[in-house]
Amino acid sequence: MNPVPLSDEALRDQGLDQVGTGKTLVIACGALAREVLALIAANGLDHLTLTCLPAILHNTPEKITPAVEAAILKHRGKYDHILVAYGDCGTGGQLQNLCERYGAEMISAPHCYSFFEGAEAFAAHGEVTSFYLTDFLARQFDAFVWKPLGLDRYPDLRHMYFGNYEKLVYLAQTEDADLTETARVCADRLGLTFERRFTGYGDLERFIRA
Repeated sequence: MNPVPLSDEALRDQGLDQVGTGKTLVIACGALAREVLALIAANGLDHLTLTCLPAILHNTPEKITPAVEAAILKHRGKYDHILVAYGDCGTGGQLQNLCERYGAEMISAPHCYSFFEGAEAFAAHGEVTSFYLTDFLARQFDAFVWKPLGLDRYPDLRHMYFGNYEKLVYLAQTEDADLTETARVCADRLGLTFERRFTGYGDLERFIRA
């Protein structure tokens, strides 16, 4: 399976229709679409089929669990196994309870920052004054951070939102100099120091391969 081109609009607004014909379905956040497709292609995981929900659901996390449930109910009759490529992502344990109810397997992590870096490594930093970006969020900074917070209209709000942060940590999934520079610019826009950590795909890769 070769990765398919993903437009910004598809990732932000529409998610991703099914890709692949395998008997195991991966229901993923649209923010992970590129990464899951890359892992499927790199590892020859032809038994997997991917479908993604809109990444914009992260702006309203109370909608994530119902959206995943609707996807499970829509597709479960066609697949032997269902994997849910989400962390808890602000659902307060509801997504995990849903997966247990339907026999779907989910990544055990609070959010994608944790499973990209590895849960133990991420927790060990103990960072409470850091703001995080992934490859996806670096690309989609305006759509997911700047505009939703109203900073495009009211830049003076920056201190209200980010005054207690000290640095922006870019958790990089790929070696991409241009994307690193984009993330660095994002840090400058927020008035934060910049740190880059290369994580690769972390626990997501182990989850998909297993």
